[in-house]
Amino acid sequence: MKKADIGLIGLAVMGENLVMNMESKGFTVAVFNRTTEKVDKFVNGRAAGKNIIGTHSLQELVDNLESPRKVFMMVKAGEAVDNMIAQLLPLLSDGDIIIDGGNSHFPDTMRRTKEVEAAGKLYIGTGVSGGEEGALNGPSMMPGGSPAAWPYVKPIFQAICAKTEDGSPCCDWVGENGAGHFVKMVHNGIEYGDMQLICEAYQLMRDLLKLSADEMHDIFAKWNETELDSYLIEITRDILAYKDTDGQPLVDKIRDTAGQKGTGKWTGIAALDEGVPLTLIGEAVFSRCLSAMKDERVVAAGEFNREIPAYEGDKEELIEAIRQALYASKIISYTQGYVLMRQAAKDYGWNLNYGGIALMWRGGCIIRSVFLGKIKEAYDKDPELSNLLLDPYFKETIQKLVPAWRKVAAAAVSYGVPAPAMTSALAYFDGYTTEKLPANLLQAQRDYFGAHTYERLDSERGKFFHTNWTGHGGDTAATTYTA
Repeated sequence: MKKADIGLIGLAVMGENLVMNMESKGFTVAVFNRTTEKVDKFVNGRAAGKNIIGTHSLQELVDNLESPRKVFMMVKAGEAVDNMIAQLLPLLSDGDIIIDGGNSHFPDTMRRTKEVEAAGKLYIGTGVSGGEEGALNGPSMMPGGSPAAWPYVKPIFQAICAKTEDGSPCCDWVGENGAGHFVKMVHNGIEYGDMQLICEAYQLMRDLLKLSADEMHDIFAKWNETELDSYLIEITRDILAYKDTDGQPLVDKIRDTAGQKGTGKWTGIAALDEGVPLTLIGEAVFSRCLSAMKDERVVAAGEFNREIPAYEGDKEELIEAIRQALYASKIISYTQGYVLMRQAAKDYGWNLNYGGIALMWRGGCIIRSVFLGKIKEAYDKDPELSNLLLDPYFKETIQKLVPAWRKVAAAAVSYGVPAPAMTSALAYFDGYTTEKLPANLLQAQRDYFGAHTYERLDSERGKFFHTNWTGHGGDTAATTYTA
């Protein structure tokens, strides 16, 4: 009997769909699940008659694989991954490959790559985005880990992943150790930002302009034919049109408390660790936290009894301004995400292909959009681009969008409609494009109370000064300048 090209562990929705995808592209797949009843159910049901081999133990799975063996784990991130690796290592031969396709935290992938390589095997941590539909029809995939493993899995990964209009695969090698999972984490952070921005546009139209779900459905349908053309705008359009059994919009009946799995939080923590101002994604994460405080918010709303006054301006003009503000803020979200990836690449020694990452996100994944083509063009033109705002296309675009963006931010603040992501994005733009920020005063304060020193404008960079501000302080300066 022909051995399998690859083995997959974990037959939940994503795992099952990836197996069906791989088999449909001509690969034979061996499968295993801890609960072996799932294996039998899958092999005798959905996978019946296909080139899929059901196995009832890890040993049987390994025995059914072509060499070098490729084992794709789709198990829950965390301890379950470590346990599975510990069970697999003694069963594998040198040069065999373990693949983690879950949402693992990148430091874990860095550690696991080292451990698996020390045992003579190869390791890949790959981000897989696109949900269950993507897993079946073509996800975006972001692999990193042991470079020697890539040639063996490349034919499979690039066969099953999403493709752009010109047929380019939305999957390529990202970099060593944790690079693939880091890029997937940033993808998820940007996803948090995109979703929050869309929700703020929705709330402005619902609460300030008093538009119905049907009216907003029409607006999002039109927006999806502009630069905002994307998967998330598309599904928002469809959600707003969906009716409950009584004919009323279902969206209006859903409790306003958002869940999260932690990848947005990880992105924010990574940004703090790297010293990168990832303000918009941070606000998106905190907005979900605030939404979870539903009972408290109901009490507070009763205490303050805030009324949003009727909007007195031109509604159509404001709707167009909201569209432009949404696009401008989206540009900032991706800008911040790319700055984070650049900084991490520097720190961890990854050679990231930024245009290639935009291409990987161009299809299959949750943040797929037409706009990503512009990011790819920017980095193809200048691979060393430090900030997307400095690319000619994005510079010109943002300059055109700024008036509408300010109008929407002002309306949100003056009418009392929360728009934390849009307004923080504008604050970032204003801060980034301000030659002289008030950090001179801040540094003077630090020097005053903690002798933290400061640099002077009339002296070269890297030379530090301390002032005895009170006349009775000492001349000794603190030894650390940057905490």
